[in-house]
Amino acid sequence: MSRIGLVLSDLVLSFMWIWSGVLVNILVHGVLRFNRKDTTGEIVGYALSVITMFIFSFLQKLTKGGLYNPVAALTSGVSGGFSSFIFTVLVRIPAEVIGSVLAVKHIIHIFPEIGKGPKLNVAILHGALTEGILTFFIVLISMGLSRKIPGSFFMKTWISSIAKLTLHVLGADLTGGCMNPAAVMGWAYARGEHITKEHLLVYWLGPVMATLLAVWFFNVVFKPLRKEQEKPKAKSE
Repeated sequence: MSRIGLVLSDLVLSFMWIWSGVLVNILVHGVLRFNRKDTTGEIVGYALSVITMFIFSFLQKLTKGGLYNPVAALTSGVSGGFSSFIFTVLVRIPAEVIGSVLAVKHIIHIFPEIGKGPKLNVAILHGALTEGILTFFIVLISMGLSRKIPGSFFMKTWISSIAKLTLHVLGADLTGGCMNPAAVMGWAYARGEHITKEHLLVYWLGPVMATLLAVWFFNVVFKPLRKEQEKPKAKSE
């Protein structure tokens, strides 16, 4: 797909991702009328979230690389070289942010009573470390699954979805367990808090630094393994 096509896909998928979370929330608590502290309601919500992630994985495959999360875009950009990195930082990530902001503005216009997005419930440093650690692990898992290892699209998507959901649950009470700076940016922009120290450090600096560290760590650990695996193969030939 052309770069213009990728940018448009990022914009649309980011818009759809914000809406999907709101629709799941409305379905669970509005239509099915589960109480927010109801365990059954939480299970239903988690199941719908996994289904949603499957749908978006299919859409990413359909668009040949469209993304809705700056973390995933940055991972791809860093791995793709300097030109890809610059394109990701200057074009793709801003497109994802714009898509998220437009989605939130649209949601608030239609559902004025809707929630205000993730909330930081701990100190800024604690929050930044939480988002950073969660992002570090999800990037490692995503990079591991993206390698040419045995497994179908369904199995890889299932592992990725369960991993994301688990990490989200672990961080939900602290920072919202977002691991998606663009999604948080949409809600923060609507509240006028997108330039606060809390938002920038916790939801941008933490995940971005963790992404860069995870990519570096993955390449350091797994590249030597690939070289060692290639040597016996070359000798046998």
